[in-house]
Amino acid sequence: MTLKAHRGVLKKAIGLSMTAALIMSLLAGCSASSNEGTSGSSTAEGERVTLKVEVFDRGNSPAPYTITNNYLSNLVQERFGDPNNIDVEYVPIQRSEEVTKLNVLMASNTDVPDIVFVYDSSVFYRYAQQGGLTDVGELIDQYGPNLKKFLGEDTLKFGQLNGQQFAIPGKRAITGRYSSYIRQDWLDKLGLPVPTTTDELYTTLKAFKEQDPGNLGSQNIPMGMALAPAQFETLIYSFIKPVKGDLTYGQRYELPLHEGFKDAMQFLNKLYNEGLISKDFSLDEDKSQLGKDIQNGNVGYWSEDVDVLFYKDGTLDNLYKNVEGSKVLPVDVYTNAHADNKYIKSRYGTNGMYIMIPKSSKRAVEAIKYLDWMASENNLIDIYSGVEGENYDLVDGIPVVKTDVTQEFADRLFNAGDMAIISNGKNIGDQATNEKAWIMGFPEHNQELLRQSIDIANTDTVGPIIFDKPIEAESKYGTALKDKLNVMIVKTAMAKPEEFEKVYEQEMNDYMSIGGAELKKELEQALQALPAE
Repeated sequence: MTLKAHRGVLKKAIGLSMTAALIMSLLAGCSASSNEGTSGSSTAEGERVTLKVEVFDRGNSPAPYTITNNYLSNLVQERFGDPNNIDVEYVPIQRSEEVTKLNVLMASNTDVPDIVFVYDSSVFYRYAQQGGLTDVGELIDQYGPNLKKFLGEDTLKFGQLNGQQFAIPGKRAITGRYSSYIRQDWLDKLGLPVPTTTDELYTTLKAFKEQDPGNLGSQNIPMGMALAPAQFETLIYSFIKPVKGDLTYGQRYELPLHEGFKDAMQFLNKLYNEGLISKDFSLDEDKSQLGKDIQNGNVGYWSEDVDVLFYKDGTLDNLYKNVEGSKVLPVDVYTNAHADNKYIKSRYGTNGMYIMIPKSSKRAVEAIKYLDWMASENNLIDIYSGVEGENYDLVDGIPVVKTDVTQEFADRLFNAGDMAIISNGKNIGDQATNEKAWIMGFPEHNQELLRQSIDIANTDTVGPIIFDKPIEAESKYGTALKDKLNVMIVKTAMAKPEEFEKVYEQEMNDYMSIGGAELKKELEQALQALPAE
C-alpha cells in the first residue's frame, strides 16, 4: 500500500480515541500471540505476523494524524512491514507515565509489546535480573549486521549484563553537554581580559559586582545560577577528581562521593555569601528565572546546556533584542586542580534509551529485523528528515530543514524523534558530521557561536563508567539521594561562612546514612572488579 493510500485509511480512523486505539492494538497483539511460534523463532514461510512496537504518546499528534496512524507509521509499514509480511502495530504509552505503564504491561506477559524501551538504567537492570528480557546477542549477530555496525561495540556495552546482551542501546549522536558564557560587552566596558581559570573568573565576577558595567543596580547578577545540572554540575566537575582516567561514576547523585566535592561546595558558598550569584537560585529548578535574567541583560557569566541559547527567537536572540550592544562569548574557565588544571566537564555516554525485547515475545527475530532495517540504507535519515525538497535540502551531503517548509510537510515529522528509537539525536555519520548537521539546523546568525560552544563542551570531558552488573544501591537509594544532593547544594551554599564546616558535615552525614555509605561501598567494589586496562 502506498503512503497516499495509507493516508486515506488514516482519515477514516480519526474518530477512534487514543484509548480505543490502545485497547484494539493490545487485543490484536493478544490474538496474534496465541497463534505464533516460540520466543525468538522466525515465522513459517508465507505467514503474516504482527510486530508490536512501543511508541511514546506526547499528546501532540496534528490532525489528521494519530500517534498510531501517521506518515511515519505508514512509511515503516510500506518499506519494512509489507516486504517482510509483517504488520507493524504501535502501542502508545504516555511519555509522562512510561515506567508505570510499562511495568503493568511487562507484568501481563500477553499484552506487552515486542519492542519496549526506557531511559532509566535501573529499570532495564531490574527487568533483566528478573528474567523478563530476551538475550539478543546471537539474534543481532544473525539478523542485525547493519544495527551492530551502526551502534558499535562501545554503545552495545551499555545494554550488557553479566556478559549477555539484554538491551539494544540507542546511539547518542552528540556527547557534549555543557558550555559557559560571558558578556563580552561587560568585559570590554571594564577593560578586562577574558578569564581563563577559576581564579580569574572569581576576580572577574568581583569586578562585575563592584563596577556594575550594565548599570543594573540591585538587578546586577555577576554569575547566573539555578538549582539545575547545567549550572551546578559544571562547577562541581571542575573540583572533583575522576575515579578512573577520564571516567567517573555515572549518576549525578554520586557526586558527593568524589574527592573535591567539598571544595566545590565551599567555592559556591563563597560566591553566594559575596553576592556574586543569583540570590534565589534555590527556587529555580527549571531555570525559568535564569533564562529571564539572561534575556533581560542582568547576568554577566553563566553555564548552560550546549545548545540552549541558540534557537530562533530564543535566549540569545532575545538578549540581543532587549539590550543594545550586548555581546556573548562562549568561554572555558573552570580549571580542575585534580587534573592538571584541565577544563574538566561531564559528557554523555554514547547510549540513549534502552531498547528491550521481553522474554515473552514471540517476535524477537522480527524485532531485530525491524531495528536492523532502521539502521540500513537511508531509512534513519528519512524518518528524521522526511522528503528531500519538501522537508529538507541536501547541503554538503547533510539534510538541512527547509526554512519555508509548509505546515503539512512539517506535521509529517511530529513524532520523528520517537520513531527513530535506535538514535538519540540525528545520527548522520561520525560525531563531527552529526555536530555539523546539528549546527546547520540553527539560525545562521547563531551558528558560529554554537560551533564554539560545542568545541568547549567537547574539551577535557569525563564520561560514565560502564559496569557489567547493576549497582543495587542506585535503584534502592537513588531517588532519596538525588533529592538530598539538591538539599546539600542549597544548605551549604547559603550557610554563613563560619558555619560552612558544621553544615557540610551534617549534610554529608545525612547523605551517607540514607544510602550514601552503602552506595559508596558498592561502587568501590564494582570499580575494583573492573578488568585492568
